[in-house]
Amino acid sequence: MNNKIKPYILIAPTAILLLFIMGCGIINCLLQSLGYFPQIGFNEINFSYYKEILRETSFLKSLLFSLNTSLISSLISVILGVFLAYLLAQDKYSNFRNTMLNLPIIIPHIVVVFFMVTIFSQSGIISRLLYNLGIISDSSQFINLISDKNGIGIILVYLYKGIPFVAITTYNILRNINEKLEVVALNLGASKLQSFIYITLPLAMPSIISSFIILFTFAFGSYEVPFLIGPSTPKALSVLAYNNYISTDFNQKALSMVINIILSGISFVLLIIYNKVFSKIYKYKL
Repeated sequence: MNNKIKPYILIAPTAILLLFIMGCGIINCLLQSLGYFPQIGFNEINFSYYKEILRETSFLKSLLFSLNTSLISSLISVILGVFLAYLLAQDKYSNFRNTMLNLPIIIPHIVVVFFMVTIFSQSGIISRLLYNLGIISDSSQFINLISDKNGIGIILVYLYKGIPFVAITTYNILRNINEKLEVVALNLGASKLQSFIYITLPLAMPSIISSFIILFTFAFGSYEVPFLIGPSTPKALSVLAYNNYISTDFNQKALSMVINIILSGISFVLLIIYNKVFSKIYKYKL
């Protein structure tokens, strides 16, 4: 019994401190989202700000924009990452894994944003190259991948970081799958594609779902990438929340807290889903 309690006792001081700091921040954010802000004379608790934000067209567009960029980037990252992981499971691609996939993971997002602007903007390397080749007569003719309303630049940044992440995490699972299962399937007449879809993929699915949730949650709540290369309208939810918070209108600060609560609520739901997926992975390993 003591051995079971001892780890919790050891982490208790740090856990209590973190829970206190986070708890105070969450409670304060929740109260302000409900209109309770005594420092500026708001003493009544109500849901008027929630009703107001849900009726705002800018909020709904920002919510849809954040969902689209997060979902598209996460899905493409998972699909391409799983395909790369399958290639990595072959020994001949081990050098590729070591040299090409580890580097993008350790590069910060803000550095990737800088590369994206340098290469893909209308005044970037590709645009200048096409101009010198005579393919375009003006830089404005180059497709705008940065700060476009579809968030293509944002998606490209998340893909650069997400594909290697999914590939490496899924690769570890694929390497631990018993090769005899695939051999048996091939001997029974299944093709390599069928063996991958019906045997390998289901066994790796908990890890794949887990990676998708991590990527989607991060992209959905990310601030620096959509702030730097996102469109002026619609803005990502995190950027919209920040702009409202720095506004001189105190009502906008309350709306900012409402957006933060909505972001936190969605993240909390995804955390529950991730916990269930992680539990399945743990049982699979056992």
